[in-house]
Amino acid sequence: MEANFNQVCSRLFYSGLLVAMVTDRDGVIILKSVSDKAKESMTEPIIPTTFSIANNQASKLGLAHNKSIISVYEQYQVIQLDQSPLIITLVADSSANTGLFMNLGNDLLKLTEPLVDAMNE
Repeated sequence: MEANFNQVCSRLFYSGLLVAMVTDRDGVIILKSVSDKAKESMTEPIIPTTFSIANNQASKLGLAHNKSIISVYEQYQVIQLDQSPLIITLVADSSANTGLFMNLGNDLLKLTEPLVDAMNE
């Protein structure tokens, strides 16, 4: 699974992807693919753990369960997808195509399904 994860993610490094991670809710990294351009701080556990809190709050809006959160900053964008009990986090250049990374996120949801199934047993 790790080789497939790296293969799927690394093809988008040229499109602005810097980091792709699959973590648990505590930020423990299970799978990771990192571009040479990424800063070390981009893989710290604070990013996925804050998603857990924000996702929980967003789900209270009465619009059903929140599936993803996109945050855009001056230099970066962070796309996070909920695949309970896991979180998929993508960090990319702010000017990169967000839709491209949402598609990548959906591909990674499918790729990590067996892992989620095993964890839920």
